[in-house]
Amino acid sequence: MPWLSIRRRITFNMYQRIIHRSFVFFLLIIIIILLGFYLLLPDNNISIQEQNQSCISKLNNFKEFQQNNYNLSSLKPIIFIGGMPRSGTTLMRAILDSHPLVRCGEETRVIPRILSMRTAWKKSDIEWNRLMAGGMTEEILDSAVRAFVYEILFHHSQSADILCDKDPFVLKYASYISSIFPNSKFLFIIRDARAVIYSVMTRKVTITGFSLTDYRLNLKLWNKGIKIMFDQCKEIGKNKCLMIYYEQLVLQPKKSIENILKFLNLTWVDDVLHHEQLIGKKISLSKTEHSSDQVIKPINLEALTKWIGHIPNDVKQDLDILAPMLKQLGYDTKSDVPSYGNADQLVLDNMNRLKQNADFWNAKAKLYARQLSNSTNLFNN
Repeated sequence: MPWLSIRRRITFNMYQRIIHRSFVFFLLIIIIILLGFYLLLPDNNISIQEQNQSCISKLNNFKEFQQNNYNLSSLKPIIFIGGMPRSGTTLMRAILDSHPLVRCGEETRVIPRILSMRTAWKKSDIEWNRLMAGGMTEEILDSAVRAFVYEILFHHSQSADILCDKDPFVLKYASYISSIFPNSKFLFIIRDARAVIYSVMTRKVTITGFSLTDYRLNLKLWNKGIKIMFDQCKEIGKNKCLMIYYEQLVLQPKKSIENILKFLNLTWVDDVLHHEQLIGKKISLSKTEHSSDQVIKPINLEALTKWIGHIPNDVKQDLDILAPMLKQLGYDTKSDVPSYGNADQLVLDNMNRLKQNADFWNAKAKLYARQLSNSTNLFNN
């Protein structure tokens, strides 16, 4: 019927208008949303560029901060204690640890390794050229080594005013360390080779290359090692490297320590003469180190001449050939019983204390007796 056709047409037209209006409304909503996002964005490309420049500026500031931090680390005063094993390096660090401004702590064992690795790179032309071809430079490598060493020392020394490292073999690298830490100072501990070798063998100290039975071999290795350290110490000069004789340190501790503190620009404190009172408090000891059970005692003469009477006659006759550095360092190589000097009253009093309270000190030593093996790499080329 006609009226039904008209009604359908009207209904269809209304439906079309609703759809159109809905579409327009939906489109308007989308435009408003997009406009809102647009208003939240930077007004133009210049502001985006400014933001990029701001990011770059912050990155450059961070890099500058990093560089300044590295520069500050290189200028911070650091003490390095070294020498041949069994020469008194642990005693020396315990004495310095008694000072309120210094903390050396136990051997890190990692610092000599990173220094050895860097030296190995430099010695090998092939390896060094590969590093350079790979985009490395000597400046980058030295900066990385300096950052590594400083990070270890900073945390290991518990942020002490004066950082200190007691790793005996660091003296092999004194010249290089001095170049990356220009304000560093070195304490080179020297001891009679006969006493060193006797101690290594009787206390069964495992050092790569050394023997627990062969005096001749050990004296040759001692001579090689001490010469490297002696030459390094001489190269950086007496203002940066102080040679300390173990014998004088234990015979005349007050005089010796006064000279050491003066060299390090540290003020005198009486605690440095009584390090044993701070063991377990300010001073911590490692039970993996061979000397811990000895340095818990006050400065004494117990180990000074233990070696006398134990060196084979044929070795004594060839001493100047096996270890010529011994004579160069001023030791009497001819006498069977060399004299190192006289002990001061402080040490004599300490010896009396040890004798009168032997059970107490022996029990204390057992608490710090070495419990783990401690192999040490030495002079690997």
